[in-house]
Amino acid sequence: MAGFVKPLFIFEMANNHQGSVEHGKSIIGEIRKVCDSFPMFDFAFKFQYRDLDTFIHPDYKGREDIKNVKRFQDTRLSMKQFQELLDEVRKKQFQAICTPFDEISVDRIAEQGYDYIKIASCSFTDWPLLERIASKKMPVIASGAGSSMEDVRNVVNFFRNRNIPFSLMHCVAEYPTENQKLQLNQIDYYHAQFPDIRIGFSTHEAPDNVVPVKLAVAKGAEIFEKHVGLPTETIQLNGYSANPKQVESWLASAKEAFDICGIVGERYHSTVKEQADLAALKRGVFTKKPLEGGGFISTDDIYLAFPCKEGQLVASDLSKYNKIQLKKGMNEPDMPIMAENTEMTNTSKDTLDIMERLIALLVESNVVVPAGSSCEISHHYGIENFGQTGVAMIDCVNREYCKKILAVLPGQSHPGHYHRKKEETFVVLHGELNIVLDGNDTVLHKGDIMTIERNVSHSFSSEKGCIFEEISTTHYANDSIYPESDKFVRPRKTMVHFTQEMLREINGKEA
Repeated sequence: MAGFVKPLFIFEMANNHQGSVEHGKSIIGEIRKVCDSFPMFDFAFKFQYRDLDTFIHPDYKGREDIKNVKRFQDTRLSMKQFQELLDEVRKKQFQAICTPFDEISVDRIAEQGYDYIKIASCSFTDWPLLERIASKKMPVIASGAGSSMEDVRNVVNFFRNRNIPFSLMHCVAEYPTENQKLQLNQIDYYHAQFPDIRIGFSTHEAPDNVVPVKLAVAKGAEIFEKHVGLPTETIQLNGYSANPKQVESWLASAKEAFDICGIVGERYHSTVKEQADLAALKRGVFTKKPLEGGGFISTDDIYLAFPCKEGQLVASDLSKYNKIQLKKGMNEPDMPIMAENTEMTNTSKDTLDIMERLIALLVESNVVVPAGSSCEISHHYGIENFGQTGVAMIDCVNREYCKKILAVLPGQSHPGHYHRKKEETFVVLHGELNIVLDGNDTVLHKGDIMTIERNVSHSFSSEKGCIFEEISTTHYANDSIYPESDKFVRPRKTMVHFTQEMLREINGKEA
């Protein structure tokens, strides 16, 4: 079971197994011998998973002239071989950690029962990947090199709001990292910003440099990560991977270097080289099919693959708050979507404004929102028009029975539609609801009940705002049939998770 009380030291094998299970086992065994002298620490081994059949773009498979493509292909292991290495990790009494770089790898990590999922710096804002990781409900350790402080807060809150155990690693993604670029004061900064989570240090300095780890300990880091390997007559380690003897020196550590600590009290500024190193590892956005100009990009239109071109949209751009419109059409599949051919609109401010209005209405209504509920903002004609058309649906329960809390803002209406599978009953909890049922207008007041049977068209609105409860049979996706759906934006829904602060404001300070 994942967890630690002692400081946790993580040994990153990466591709240093050289595509050989036996060499990987040798690394694990030799590092175990070193660790036996340090019972005051906990230890873990970490692997990296890439589903190379889908991770690498079809046009780049087999290329020898791109360093990382060649490295990944030359050191490829099967899942059976990785399972053999994982068994060795367990046998040698290490905890097991793995970094996925695509969604298929996330599923494999969960199936194989690793203790932690590690998020690499290049994937820190890979939102599709983070969504899949969050779905596994496994403890997460993430490195945030090269990310702005806004991105760091967004990722921390993403896992906090889903109640997923989360640890944050300070990291600088230059390989290797010089002393004056280590920015160890970022550990202090993270502690000040996030006092409730574990902070660690993922290192890429030269393996003989043991000063930084000691300074990191002094600053309160609880997790430490270093690349490790085992040199042979034919294998030479890179400039940031430690051999067993260097690992022993690292664990024992030493003290030194005043300028290692760097900037105090603010986020460090990423260098051009660091951004270039990260860009070389990010997944790019490619077309699945020909796309017309002027349309908004959806997940049905695109896929993610490695590597990407300079100036191309990347996975980090695919936040649910980003609306991406294509300027010119693209005539073929597998084409990179370049940033200069898109218009990107961020809707996070619109979403925040909507949530503020929604919370104010919920507070006024004294309606309790159950913990763990999520909110679906339905904006049929665009989030910018939500004040006129739309509804906020709070999903409480969806089993054989279903309960939702629906909020209609003052002056807002919801388009006509019907359900083929679901039968629902509305109970007005606050305000008045104007409902049109099969062409007949009715005004429902607080305490009124109305049942809408299957295949019966209905729409609703409220002049002054309304909160009502929907009790129904199971809710199914795509069971809301709208005659005007061809006029709706795509996507027309935004999911928002209630933070603990939001729930306290809605349900009372002691909630």
